[in-house]
Amino acid sequence: MQQVIVFAGTTEGRKLSEWLAGGGVDTLACVATEYGRQLVDERAHLSVHQGRMEPEEMKSLFKKEGLPLVLDVTHPYAVAVSQNIRKACEDVGCEYLRLIRPSLGGQAKDLVTVDSVEEAVDWLKETKGSVLVTTGSKELHKYTALPDYRERIYARVLATPEVVTHCTELGFSGSHLICMQGPFLKEMNFAMLKQTGASYLVTKESGKAGGFEEKLEAAAQAGVKVILIGRPQEQKGMSVKEGMDLLGRRFSLNTSGNRQKVTLVGIGMGVREHLTREACEAFEEADCILGAGRMLENFRSLGKPLFDAYAPEVMRAYIRDHQEYERIAVALSGDVGFYSGARRLIGALEEEGIQVELLPGISSVTYFCSRLRIPWEDIRLMSIHGRKGNLIAAVQGHFRTFTLLGGKDTVASLCQELMTYGLREVKLFVGERLRYPDERITVGTPEKLKNRIFDKLCVALIENPDYYAGVRASIPDEAFIRGQAPMTKSEIRSLSVAKLRLCRDSIVYDIGAGTGSVSIEIAIQAWEGTVWAIEKKESAACLIQENCLKFGTPNVTVVKGEAPEVLKDLPAPTHAFIGGSSGNLKEILELLLQKNPNIFIVMNAITLETIGEAVRCLKELPFCETEILQVQVAKAKAVGDYQLMMGQNPVYLFSCRGNGEAQKSLGRSESEQ
Repeated sequence: MQQVIVFAGTTEGRKLSEWLAGGGVDTLACVATEYGRQLVDERAHLSVHQGRMEPEEMKSLFKKEGLPLVLDVTHPYAVAVSQNIRKACEDVGCEYLRLIRPSLGGQAKDLVTVDSVEEAVDWLKETKGSVLVTTGSKELHKYTALPDYRERIYARVLATPEVVTHCTELGFSGSHLICMQGPFLKEMNFAMLKQTGASYLVTKESGKAGGFEEKLEAAAQAGVKVILIGRPQEQKGMSVKEGMDLLGRRFSLNTSGNRQKVTLVGIGMGVREHLTREACEAFEEADCILGAGRMLENFRSLGKPLFDAYAPEVMRAYIRDHQEYERIAVALSGDVGFYSGARRLIGALEEEGIQVELLPGISSVTYFCSRLRIPWEDIRLMSIHGRKGNLIAAVQGHFRTFTLLGGKDTVASLCQELMTYGLREVKLFVGERLRYPDERITVGTPEKLKNRIFDKLCVALIENPDYYAGVRASIPDEAFIRGQAPMTKSEIRSLSVAKLRLCRDSIVYDIGAGTGSVSIEIAIQAWEGTVWAIEKKESAACLIQENCLKFGTPNVTVVKGEAPEVLKDLPAPTHAFIGGSSGNLKEILELLLQKNPNIFIVMNAITLETIGEAVRCLKELPFCETEILQVQVAKAKAVGDYQLMMGQNPVYLFSCRGNGEAQKSLGRSESEQ
């Protein structure tokens, strides 16, 4: 006696049967063919009935099993079968529930919608050119009505002996009969369209699970017109997700998603030979496999549902909408712990209560270094593929630096940046198509490689024999390009930067930057952060740019204009140094506190007016941890045979931190600024 009978004519139906059985619900899955039976994972509480049934046979089965709940999860186009199931249930008094694969609709630009295969054939009679038919073998005989069907029609059908025999008897054979199990990636669909020289693609709206979107995308890329056999009039029912929620409540099953387990698998350089045994088992045992582009081609032979995706949000939505899949494997290039999509994906999945497991793979850095026969434990690891990073600082401070490249960050742009910041003599090792038959490793200087053509996705190892291994001390005043701009002296500069309490990834405003000496000292310490050098004078702004090139600080961005106006659209700072305020000190401090109520600030003042204004601001504005220092430095100057101490102007250093209550204390919100 069964609790549920599932007519499992779709992937969703088969997985739903397995989900029910996994929850201890006695389930009978009904499939039409031997091939369909092979796809169902029989287990405890799950049995299979094979064979097409007439209405009377359905009634007998329902009575034999004690009139259980009947779930109709047949294909949306199986209208007659669905009607028979519904009628048989009504006749014997079985509860009937229709679960329907949601429609995606046809979004292709060059698309013709017809109501039936017969109408598609009539439409094709008025055309010329090859046709790729993906509507299955059941109605393939209708295409023989085309006078030249043997030459024009390429049929893609299931690879079973019965189907092959049936198609051969109809006259479809050789290259015109493509026997493969779908669903297919866009790339595979595109390849078939090009191989067959198709001008037309005939398909049904098979939904996400049937690879419908991938067909439309491939047709658009190939310039092929789509003939879409529209869905029959929409039947009454609910989505699979809604059905699972209902069944979960009825049988006390868990539908929150935490029955699912997702394994994030590092697949090395993208070839199956790089998989660990544990990784192979994860893919073999998975109910479906997710991943981006060419990586999925490695797993097509496993016969699993494949979903082409990269963005964590897209993967999460797919997994959430397909709770019939309990074991899911995600293919990620390289190693899951080295600049991988795993980090963001873990967070996205755990928000849904989904169990996540990570399996490491061979990373690009370990593979590339093995090819170069060098160790990698002392290499500085970076990635500028789709992310910001101060690669120049890494190269300046390390003998070897490894980076991933891609997108706008090409070998050419890397070479140009190295040359711009004076690193012309470093040696580059560039790796392309790693581990593939056409793998290539190129060695040269930036000058030599800047005009070479490389693969869009590649890696680079940079050797700098002249790297600076020590801690960067304060830069001497005379090392800066001065011009006519004022400059904070080295001793005051060192103390001011120390008082800022920087982190390596701080976001800092240097307001009234002058020559940029403070900006550059900050940029060297906060080398993974960003420094915004604010300067109103054009000549001084140009000096800052020159000094940034000289000292190799690409993480300094010069902003020409007067504070506080030019600060409004900048990212919120963690720290700020104020060397000059042009009489706008209070307004500047108020804006900084609005942007970050916990900001660290250091101010330098020389004139009595600025000192008085700074003291008032510290009293009136919501600051804490305030400190005021007065510093006067004297430096020796040779006068004949004697050293004469020459005193510099006294400088006041004000340091403070916002107390976290800026919006309340200032009486307005950031949106009102």
